[in-house]
Amino acid sequence: MYERVSRALAELGYERTPSQCRERIKELESDGSTMEEYSQEDWGNHSQDLHGYPTDQELDEIPVTKRTLKIKQESSEEAQKRDIMQNIIQILESVQLKWELFQSWTDFSRLHLSNKLAIFGIGYNTRWKEDIRYHYAEISSQVPLGKRLREYFNSEKPEGRIIMTRVQKMNWKNVYYKFLEITISEARCLELHMEVDWIPIAHSKPTGGNVVQYLLPGGIPKSPGLYAIGYEECIERPPSPHMERHSLDPGKEGRVDLETLSAQASLQVEIEPTRIIYCYLGIAEVRTLQQCLFLHFQANTKTFSKDWVGINGFLSQNCIVDPGVSPKSIYIKFVEVERDFLSAGSLVECLEKAIGYPLKFNN
Repeated sequence: MYERVSRALAELGYERTPSQCRERIKELESDGSTMEEYSQEDWGNHSQDLHGYPTDQELDEIPVTKRTLKIKQESSEEAQKRDIMQNIIQILESVQLKWELFQSWTDFSRLHLSNKLAIFGIGYNTRWKEDIRYHYAEISSQVPLGKRLREYFNSEKPEGRIIMTRVQKMNWKNVYYKFLEITISEARCLELHMEVDWIPIAHSKPTGGNVVQYLLPGGIPKSPGLYAIGYEECIERPPSPHMERHSLDPGKEGRVDLETLSAQASLQVEIEPTRIIYCYLGIAEVRTLQQCLFLHFQANTKTFSKDWVGINGFLSQNCIVDPGVSPKSIYIKFVEVERDFLSAGSLVECLEKAIGYPLKFNN
């Protein structure tokens, strides 16, 4: 019986051994009471004097904590989706496209939309405000634009049902769309930016005085594709007034904690969260991704000249460091693309629009 009680409690999230359950029931039996005569609150009160049993408050917090973790996870995913959509909206705005009023289904059956890949946005206005606002934005890189737009204006699809309902309830007045046609290579370039994680490049200890060597990771594909090189930027900012007050006035408490003073001194300059700056986009068309990256990172630093320019000069110069100084942290990312598609599109300009700044070494 005690094992069954233990298993039942385990299913509710409370770990109790059969012996603990047996002791709890014998507390109840010593005064002639039965389990049925005790309410859930009484059971909790009686259990508090047993070693290892949580209080009512602790028991209540267990499922709340699990719920909180789930909510935080969902919030993080939603925030990531919002960031991606905001980035897509930024691209659409940067090329100054005109909104088109949705009028009929034949709009999306036209030949020029039927088989195109594109970045598109759905917008709306209201009877009270004529300005058009974004409802949704997406990169249609797998499904042709015409088919994707029909799903957004089809009341039988989940996406279309939302739009139809808001128009019928007069939440919205009109619905609009805009799009920018892209090539397959440009779609993969945007995927490289938004969906592929940066890989840090390790380096050796200084050899020959002040020279380090890059250590490329394994697993770089022997196939054509796109790759990006970036470096970590660390932004310093002045200390906050609040921090200055505490660090300059330690005597109020009468006795100064040396560790506290040391910590305050180390925080005199606050460091912003680091971010990785894109500086080069490479197209591995004639050579493979592995060959291209090897040529960039395995250049002979012994023959380095300050007259070198471009990405190879930057990477080589970064290998020459002063004693006690580490080189810049360098990162790469890459995506495979079929060779036939790599020559189409304006890839550098595509990435620059997506990140919002020029690539330093793609001049």
